Amino acid sequence: MFFKKKLIFDIVKECEEIDEQLKLITLCFTGHRSQKLPWRFNEEDIRCKDMRKTAKEKIEQSIIDGYVYFISGMALGFDMICAEIVLELKKKYPHIKLVCAIPCKNQDKLWSDEYKKRYHKILSKADTIRYIAEEYTKTCMLERNDYMLKNSSKVIALFNGLAGGTKSTILKAEKMGLKIEIIQI
Repeated sequence: MFFKKKLIFDIVKECEEIDEQLKLITLCFTGHRSQKLPWRFNEEDIRCKDMRKTAKEKIEQSIIDGYVYFISGMALGFDMICAEIVLELKKKYPHIKLVCAIPCKNQDKLWSDEYKKRYHKILSKADTIRYIAEEYTKTCMLERNDYMLKNSSKVIALFNGLAGGTKSTILKAEKMGLKIEIIQI
């Protein structure tokens, strides 16, 4: 009996160590939704193109630095743009993985058909999809952010300096000791 308990304890400890090792090669994204961006939904705006270029450079440098897993919360705006960049970079770095952390299964319920199509295209190419809740709850977005931070060692953020979900996620990441790279807008 003691032997079985010891063995189970060892297995749990080993799994925890693997989790810690995976965190070292995992990063997540946080940033504003399209509605809060200066260019809103116009991704042809030069400011958006510049941000996309900077994000791609930061993601590619992270790959070179050894990051393999990239977690996107799949919200409209920065999250989806970063997910698309990761998928684009998979052509050059086929070993990298896109993890989509979805706050609830009907996250895209109120989105336009164009964005729903884009969202589902990304999901169809993702390596892992993790749903936090079956349906929308008051806390599912925060729980999604916590999941991403808990499983990462680095955050790439698009941040305008104002209070909101992105700022609270960055502050929580700082408290957790994660590396943070901010793209200012």
